[in-house]
Amino acid sequence: MTTPLLQLQHAVRSYAKGGLFGHSARAVNNVSFVVAAERPEILAIIGESGSGKTTLARLILGTVRPSAGSIHFKGIDVAGLHGRQQRLDFMRQVQPIFQNPFEAFNPLKRMDRYLFTTARQFAAADSDEASHAAADGALRQVGLSLAEVKGRFPHEMSGGQLQRVAIARALIAQPALLVADEPVSMVDASLRTAIVNLFCKLRDDLGVSIVYITHDLATAYSISDRVVIMRQGVVVETGDARATLDHPQHPYSIELKNAVLSPDAP
Repeated sequence: MTTPLLQLQHAVRSYAKGGLFGHSARAVNNVSFVVAAERPEILAIIGESGSGKTTLARLILGTVRPSAGSIHFKGIDVAGLHGRQQRLDFMRQVQPIFQNPFEAFNPLKRMDRYLFTTARQFAAADSDEASHAAADGALRQVGLSLAEVKGRFPHEMSGGQLQRVAIARALIAQPALLVADEPVSMVDASLRTAIVNLFCKLRDDLGVSIVYITHDLATAYSISDRVVIMRQGVVVETGDARATLDHPQHPYSIELKNAVLSPDAP
């Protein structure tokens, strides 16, 4: 049996509430799912604000530890990573894409510096020529080029351009998994389709699996292979994206679907 790319088994993340005499609340409660290694896919984690989906992203990225249960990437316990080299190896294979591209970059640092640093750290680029080539190759995969980015500061680029640079930065490492936390919520509606279609291209052309975290049922429906619907830290429904979103079974899933206006609505 092939080892899964990503496997969560009864993952829990609790936080203390109410000070010394308070209680703990579970932001993620008993979550289990698998992303197979054999075929790349886009797995959408869907839920409203407070559903636990961002905490789940942090668990997968290893920035917070589970209070119970386990998270394994290629059979390795993410919470058990020790030492700088183990962390770097993991970070090269699992890359994040954050919600707000304007917060992902230091406004006083030129964009190309981020790309060159990533190339040296994760792509073994040992010369300026190699780091420039790695950056330009990744940028071209998202419809940009190094010539368009070099020397520019974040404020000199649009939100859509910044998000594509963020994706290119992640691709330099040639990851097996992207964890994209609300990656289109801060860009104009006109750019959302372009970015989510880019995710499909990355899956189909580069073989990258994507955990796509969103509250947007429309984009999840259009690009996802499978969905996991969360409410208050709990998975309430999961399955094939089209089948689940066309015919939701759980009352919360039905409520989410009914809250989305039909394109034919006035």
